Amino acid sequence: MEHERKAKLQLINDHFQNYKRYAIPKAQLVIADIPYNLADNAYASNPLWYKGGDDRNGQSDKAGKTFFDTDVDFRVAEFMHFCSHMLIKEPKQTGKAPAMVVFCAFQQMQMVIDYAERYGFKHSIPLVFIKNSSAQVLKANMKIVGATEYGLVLYRDKLPKFNNDGRMIFNWFNWVNDNSYPKIHPTQKPMPVLKRLIEIFTDKGDTVIDPVAGSGSTLRAAAELNRSAYGFEIKKDMCKLAQEKMLKTAELSLLSI
Repeated sequence: MEHERKAKLQLINDHFQNYKRYAIPKAQLVIADIPYNLADNAYASNPLWYKGGDDRNGQSDKAGKTFFDTDVDFRVAEFMHFCSHMLIKEPKQTGKAPAMVVFCAFQQMQMVIDYAERYGFKHSIPLVFIKNSSAQVLKANMKIVGATEYGLVLYRDKLPKFNNDGRMIFNWFNWVNDNSYPKIHPTQKPMPVLKRLIEIFTDKGDTVIDPVAGSGSTLRAAAELNRSAYGFEIKKDMCKLAQEKMLKTAELSLLSI
């Protein structure tokens, strides 16, 4: 009888460019929330700009600050180069090809598509994630505030592995939160959203890589679905928080598989 392959979980405190040092396997899916390069406007329409979230209290220490210093100059070409090497080759069988899911700002979408094409990812599908609230509370006097997030599915030639369970999947998803998971990173994506995307584009036993792992939420989502998960995070403090708060439980559960 064939044994189910044990899933593995690893978060590496290093830049993804240094991936060759770690001999990690190639992935069926790369899923990443790339920096939006907002620089010192990161909190511009967020209540955290002010003390206690109230503009009557004056500005907080987050006013005019980036989320992280790494958010200022993210190099998409280096990211695409990594993905082109670390996704598995397209197999001969249909319905088995790899894919990327990239969260990005609306204004970044065409730029990401253009860079992806240079590295062999010829096809893209836009994704929209619909929220029932908005972080732009300081713009509440505007007629319209942002309540969506955006992403792209990128793939080479063949359509990627796609688990739709016989049902149509729209290019929009509800932004479903699960507050039972720790909140570590200011732009951390909800676990139900990550799990749904991983379920669509991978099977149990497949490998998922997040080159900009942040809170480690993508790795935990993959591990809980019995996918092997590898991630890179260059900020030492963030990596430590992810290991202690997000991934410790996942690692313990993997030991019992």
